[in-house]
Amino acid sequence: MMASQPLEEMKLHEMVFSAQQGDQGIQNYLLKTYQPFIAKCVSEVCKRYIDPKRDDEYSIGLFAFNEAILAFSPDKGSSFLSFAKLVIKRKVIDYIRQIKRYPVAVSIDEELEEERMNNPSEINAVREQYYQEQDAWYRKQEILDYQQKLRTYKLSLEELTKISPKHKDARKSAIQVAKQLFDDPELKEYVERKKKLPIKVLASKVDVSKKTLERNRKFILALFIVLNEDYVYLKDYLKGASS
Repeated sequence: MMASQPLEEMKLHEMVFSAQQGDQGIQNYLLKTYQPFIAKCVSEVCKRYIDPKRDDEYSIGLFAFNEAILAFSPDKGSSFLSFAKLVIKRKVIDYIRQIKRYPVAVSIDEELEEERMNNPSEINAVREQYYQEQDAWYRKQEILDYQQKLRTYKLSLEELTKISPKHKDARKSAIQVAKQLFDDPELKEYVERKKKLPIKVLASKVDVSKKTLERNRKFILALFIVLNEDYVYLKDYLKGASS
């Protein structure tokens, strides 16, 4: 009876209103249909893939989406999904701050006065600033963690700036070697255990000379660490550098 494709906004608002009037079937349908939307919103906060069956953060997002269904009012001047996204992110941020004790900033819609919700352009500007601040915080935490991981390999960010290959082709080649290293279970286990490259074995498996591997070994190790950890921003850098 109901299409599986995204509903038109007017139709969606009608269904939200029906749920608010006590239609449990419509409410359950919305909760099921918009699970990918919920997971995406939660993932944007957590900066990682969210498994609906395993991650507590997803449960928080699901409850928040249900709360948004019951609390939404079109008189506020925003679409339901925009409103739901804010509610989900607020609840997830609050959960992270409370349970995991991360110093996450107060949610954006908690800082906005009620009357300002009628100005969509102003809300969008403040929201964008908030998300930029959140991204900056997560990026900083990622770099701090990366610095700690580098130290276990007797490396540092300062050293990487000096040893990083100057030419784009050389960097792309090093990235490919690091990926091959990461994708090979035996070599991966060796690097994790020994904290160094298996130069001789690696040279027989990649299209790079032993001399080049020796010269770029620290840089390749640094790339391997990025691939081996849950780093969103640093992995994005690798994607750009390898293209």
